[in-house]
Amino acid sequence: MKPVLAIDQGTTSSRTLIFGGPAFEVLASSQREFPLYYPEPGWVEQDAEEIWQTQCATLEQAMRKARLKAGDIGALGLTNQRETVVAWDKATGRPLAKAVVWQDRRTAGLCAQLRDRGLEAGVRRKTGLLFDPYFSATKMQWLLRHVPEVKAAARRGTLALGTIDSWLIYKLTGGRSHVTEAGNASRTLLFNVKTLRWDPSLLDLFGIPLSALPEVLDSDAEFGVTDLPFLPGVPIRGVLGDQQAALFGHRCFKPGQAKNTYGTGCFLLRQIGAKFLPPPKGLLGTVAWKIAGQTAYAHEGAVLVAGAAVQFLRDGLKIIAHAEETEALAQSLPGNEGVYFVPAFAGLGTPYWDADARGLIIGMTRGTGRAHLARAALEAIAYQSSDLCAAMGQPAIRVLQADGGATRNPFLMQFQADILGIPVEVSDQAEITALGAATLAALGAGLISRRELTALPKASHTYRPRLTATRRRALLEAWHEAVLRSRGWART
Repeated sequence: MKPVLAIDQGTTSSRTLIFGGPAFEVLASSQREFPLYYPEPGWVEQDAEEIWQTQCATLEQAMRKARLKAGDIGALGLTNQRETVVAWDKATGRPLAKAVVWQDRRTAGLCAQLRDRGLEAGVRRKTGLLFDPYFSATKMQWLLRHVPEVKAAARRGTLALGTIDSWLIYKLTGGRSHVTEAGNASRTLLFNVKTLRWDPSLLDLFGIPLSALPEVLDSDAEFGVTDLPFLPGVPIRGVLGDQQAALFGHRCFKPGQAKNTYGTGCFLLRQIGAKFLPPPKGLLGTVAWKIAGQTAYAHEGAVLVAGAAVQFLRDGLKIIAHAEETEALAQSLPGNEGVYFVPAFAGLGTPYWDADARGLIIGMTRGTGRAHLARAALEAIAYQSSDLCAAMGQPAIRVLQADGGATRNPFLMQFQADILGIPVEVSDQAEITALGAATLAALGAGLISRRELTALPKASHTYRPRLTATRRRALLEAWHEAVLRSRGWART
């Protein structure tokens, strides 16, 4: 089988990996970081041109490392940070404003106004989502209202709006393709997950012109071919948002199978099958993928701050130099000694969806030190993920598939199994998200069959629960008391 390129475009870096060989292993990779911008409190922006330039550089470097030419590549797969919005001009191909990142909270007031109008239930039935700044529609609306260049392009009919996948495909194809796929589209609050189309009433509600939006294709469609000097003619045959790509990379092809990705945030997805089922309270409903014309849906829960809490210890409090230090610090204590950290820096996600909650550290005494804070930060990741699993309801998740950088922390993974009371299976494949995009592209291009995909090696390490049910309940009760206090800060 020919090698497959995988673009993995994340919140803080652009990466390219090349997969190949009988076990579909990584042949070469390249990564470039780029900055985030914080022009006002709660605002998070990126420069879409910087994203493109870093992504382009990693493509070229990975090809050089692997000593491959465009003709050697069988297909290209793409996975991306979701919900982030780019506005650009179709005539020039240039961004019209900074990209508004999924973490951005500038539209919290607008979301509150929509809820107050009693519109959320109807929109949730169509989209599976909630009114929250997390999703793309209010970001698009804000750009149309507040950026003169975006308004002018809309009047001219040259405005293009899209998530990061659309922006990269547009650039990869030399401006020939303005497209997205069903999973990414389902994260916008504009896409009806039952009809699998942009919904006219939702476009009217948010004031988004249909002409500016990309065409929605299947996840394994023909998205176009690359038109780059060093990479001409490679078919783009698999596109998924990062969390859906991880679900696919874990091969959660059966209803009930679930994965949790431990990164800047945590994202738990459980595959629910070919029929859209209204998500339980506090959860989201989403398209997992649409492959060969068949749609698979998922329920999703989101932790907004997970690994970012450890970054806060490093960059904000400066009590650690490297994230890896937290493992030994946490293990140095026999328990948490009553110290809890609720990292609600930008509110809380599932199951609370409380944009007003704020972070707190509680239970400190004069004897509290950096080991307590390190342990509390790691435990907070596990507690929040436990809240996600509990919100999923019945049937209960029996085994949790796990991936992401924080899974390399044995203390965290063991504590996660303990607090969930179920096994946690950590993938030994560090590049599970990119692998999902690559294997989907190979499937779309006919380079591999579904049977061959299922038979690929899958190595993992399993953590089994060791905590008693009584101790588990006590820890969770104290955690939920801390969460309650974090949510009540603005009302005191």
